[in-house]
Amino acid sequence: MQAVTIEKLSKIYPGGKKAVENLSLSLQKGEVFGFLGPNGAGKTTTIKMLTGTLMPSGGACTVLGLNPASEPEKVHAVCGVVTEHAQMYDNLTGLQNLFFYGEAFGMPKDEYEKRARKLLEELELSEAAQRKLSAYSTGMRQRLSLARALMHRPGILFLDEPTSGLDPESAQNVNRMIQSLARDEGITVFLCTHQLRYAEGICSRFGLLEHGRLIADGTLEALGRQVFSGLTVCVRGTNISGGMSQPEKRDAVCGFTYRKTGPDQFEFSIGQEEEIPKLVRALVDGGGNIYQVAVKTKSLEEIYFALTEKGREVSA
Repeated sequence: MQAVTIEKLSKIYPGGKKAVENLSLSLQKGEVFGFLGPNGAGKTTTIKMLTGTLMPSGGACTVLGLNPASEPEKVHAVCGVVTEHAQMYDNLTGLQNLFFYGEAFGMPKDEYEKRARKLLEELELSEAAQRKLSAYSTGMRQRLSLARALMHRPGILFLDEPTSGLDPESAQNVNRMIQSLARDEGITVFLCTHQLRYAEGICSRFGLLEHGRLIADGTLEALGRQVFSGLTVCVRGTNISGGMSQPEKRDAVCGFTYRKTGPDQFEFSIGQEEEIPKLVRALVDGGGNIYQVAVKTKSLEEIYFALTEKGREVSA
């Protein structure tokens, strides 16, 4: 069973605004999926439909085999949700907030008390456990919100800008926890963000959303192949033959296009990965001393903007 299935899901608000349009997508259990797009792209609307807090205008979706539109209570019992702005009870302490939600989820008292203290420790909030939430900083609130969402050990975790307001060290700690949840506990993570560099470092697969429409989904490598052909190989070495002092000059020895990027640094354009040994052998046979060879991968940011530009050209 897939963790999430979405088929032609749409949401049209009063007045005719299309927030989400014909969205189709599926997530496997235990993957960290990055749902990416600018503010207003439809990410939060999608989460609301998946968690049963907003009815779709068309299409269908399931979460762990459950229909959020007809079974919202059952969906809430198996998922955790962290929004950009944590909403909990200011007059309760951090520990009391977690106890409250543990009880609301029907957990036995001894279980939710043990679980709450463990989560506070993992998220470095133990010292603030007895402090009222009104005294928490934005970052502390966000970490407590994550603890709240994990109290009942959900099968899927929906995160909407989870590191908003966190300092770098806290964000890194949260990221490690997210990856551990997927890797060690099999929890599926549906991460919404507009921070592409952040998503690239934590997600295994991506969906790119623009104006409510999914323009592409897949791994970083698969998305890159949709807009970029061939590979760039970075070579560091000395005595590289072929008169390679001019950028973008064809090397007569290897037959590959290249450019010099710095002292003893070169970039070669090749068609596919299988050509790397041929390139290295040709350089060594030509008298080169090779110290490093690495494939230069396109960043998610480069791929995202290339795909959005391609989408605009197709729709124009």
